[in-house]
Amino acid sequence: MAASTPSPRDTGFPAEGRCSYYVEKKKRFCRMVVAAGKRFCGEHAGAAEEENTRKRILCPLDPKHTVYEDQLAKHLKKCNSREKPKPDFFIQDINAGLKDETEIPEQLVPISSLSEEQLENLIKKLRKASEGLNSTLKDDIRSHPALLDALNDPRNGDSAIKHLKQQASILGNIEKLKLLGPRRCFVEFGAGKGKLSHWVDIALKDAEKVHFILVEKVTTRFKVDGKHRKENSVFERLQIDIQHLCLSKIPVLREGKLPVVGIGKHLCGVATDLALRCLIETYAASYEERNEEPLAKRIKNDKTETKVNTLAKEGNERNVPEKWSPVAGIVIALCCHHRCDWRHYVGKEYFRALGLGAVEFHYFQRMSSWATCGMRKTLLEAADITTERQDRQNDSSEEHDDGGCRVADDGADGLPGHTFQHPQWRLKTDSYC
Repeated sequence: MAASTPSPRDTGFPAEGRCSYYVEKKKRFCRMVVAAGKRFCGEHAGAAEEENTRKRILCPLDPKHTVYEDQLAKHLKKCNSREKPKPDFFIQDINAGLKDETEIPEQLVPISSLSEEQLENLIKKLRKASEGLNSTLKDDIRSHPALLDALNDPRNGDSAIKHLKQQASILGNIEKLKLLGPRRCFVEFGAGKGKLSHWVDIALKDAEKVHFILVEKVTTRFKVDGKHRKENSVFERLQIDIQHLCLSKIPVLREGKLPVVGIGKHLCGVATDLALRCLIETYAASYEERNEEPLAKRIKNDKTETKVNTLAKEGNERNVPEKWSPVAGIVIALCCHHRCDWRHYVGKEYFRALGLGAVEFHYFQRMSSWATCGMRKTLLEAADITTERQDRQNDSSEEHDDGGCRVADDGADGLPGHTFQHPQWRLKTDSYC
């Protein structure tokens, strides 16, 4: 009988200065560095013969790591997962919107569980609400010379080129709106690595007094905002949820009175609503509540006419808006627009004016995905099905069973747009949110 093949644990040895603990799942020894005179790293110290008396337990703040049980109290004071002190610009739910418990039912059944009559009523409400709306959006795809070299770099793959084109188009639209200039603060919501602010900074070249605030609620690797060393540009990263961000409490905005330009790439529906509330409801409204005259206007009121003309001329040369506003503009490219929440939604008044509420909003969210789901049919196929159905209706001598599949015509009762397949209906609709 042949001898069994020895396992790596039997024949292998840990590297010098590395942990001697064998990780069964990875079929290798742990590669952590050990302290002088020790065989095991801190994570696997419980396996050491000389430390068998000490027990390691999961950290209650983060079960991804362990700690000695007798040192738990000390560890909790310095654990990276501990709750940290809140900064001044953190105000709980300041941008969340009012929460009306009476509007939102405790449990809403999935749209697939609705009866045919209930779904028909929802579709009728959607048709009525969308009457007269121009649902056709005009594409405005632009570019910017700041990204020309990167777009033509052969080392960039398809994914990188895709993002560069998107960033170039956003940058081109920012320039079109005359928001690309000196003496302002760009707030990037959902910043991630900070690539959009990076390209805005490059496009601004040597513009003076430009501040960037990058808002991201999670820790991000490979950030690019920390690599900038321009004297006229300052980058500041805030790890905070947009829901709790109060811009008027940030020192550079409170003291410098810089007009804010809100930017973002790939913000979902909820984040977009929160960003709009953050900029308009809390930040811009704070100036109105204080009735505080902006710095630029105070300068004009205090100076003589000659100095005013000089300042205006200088402002025109530097592309500074004549009329100062706390929020100069907002340029956001959305993604996942259906991922929104009734509490945070900024269009509640419009919904209520149409006789709609939280329940309809909940189901319209899900119905909006029908326009882009993978089961949608081509217009030609839909036309063939419609013709076939009309032929069946014209044949009054026979009764036909359509198998529960109903098709909406392109007449007054139909919804213009793409076709989609539902388990019980095949309809036409646009993407509504």
